[in-house]
Amino acid sequence: MTERTTESRNPRATKLGTMTTREILELLNDEDATVPAAVRKALPQIERAVDVVVKALAAGGRLRYVGAGTSGRLGVLDASEMPPTFGVDPALVHGVIAGGDHALRMSVEGAEDQAWAAARDLADQVRAGDVVVGISASGRAPYVLAALEAAKRDLGAAATIGITCNPASRLAREPDVPIAVDVGPEVVAGSSRMKAGTATKLVLNTLTTASMTRLGRVYGNRMIDVQPRSRKLRERAIRLVAELGRVPTPRARRALAASDGSVRAAIVIARTSCSPGTAARALRQSGGSLDAALAALREIRGASPRRRSRPSPAR
Repeated sequence: MTERTTESRNPRATKLGTMTTREILELLNDEDATVPAAVRKALPQIERAVDVVVKALAAGGRLRYVGAGTSGRLGVLDASEMPPTFGVDPALVHGVIAGGDHALRMSVEGAEDQAWAAARDLADQVRAGDVVVGISASGRAPYVLAALEAAKRDLGAAATIGITCNPASRLAREPDVPIAVDVGPEVVAGSSRMKAGTATKLVLNTLTTASMTRLGRVYGNRMIDVQPRSRKLRERAIRLVAELGRVPTPRARRALAASDGSVRAAIVIARTSCSPGTAARALRQSGGSLDAALAALREIRGASPRRRSRPSPAR
């Protein structure tokens, strides 16, 4: 048990069962407040992971999460948020959970021990050049460890990353990039959905947000690839186009409609008054970079010869 920090007993919570409601809440809040500091200590490891992910995705690879229980659910959650937030193809980031989709809603605790199922589940999910992230609070889930081994040995993964809250575990040693966030024992001993779950969510948020930013999926700090598929997101998209395109709201709405909902293209249309086809072509030629597309269109306009005035008739 000394090697399993996520299973240890928290000395500050030994009287939990006799505490008042307010005392329980304050203890939980105090313990949760320690998580960001623990994540900060792991930033050098997270930095390495981001660089690995960016390199792989830029070369055509994909990102895969593998986990069991709470860890698996958090991976699926983070993956599912990538398309609406950053406009990426749903296949780019995908989460695999031990026990399959049924385990997203119902506890299938024995699934984490099924090491034999890991290679089967990853067979049609991982290809050469992908990055596979194994998530396990204890760092000992056989399913996760077997998945990383199969990904690297049999499926041609470019790299493996491990996320755990147990620095003494195999997951903190064996992946190409191990990320160990030592949050200490939980208030309820062994309930790793608590501080360990919070730490895992923070690491996943950091990993994908930093990676997508490095890959040009934000402009400044704005989500220029947001998918306007709900009223809230349509309104956000129009505000983005109006602000970054420097045009009134009605014109921003027209630009967004002309670009078939592409905020990035609508901004180009609004800023340069070009056609949707020209905007799409400029973005394609610039590799999707908004700054580069706008600069290219300005350069083209600046190089265009001015219309000559007709000579005055001879008198």
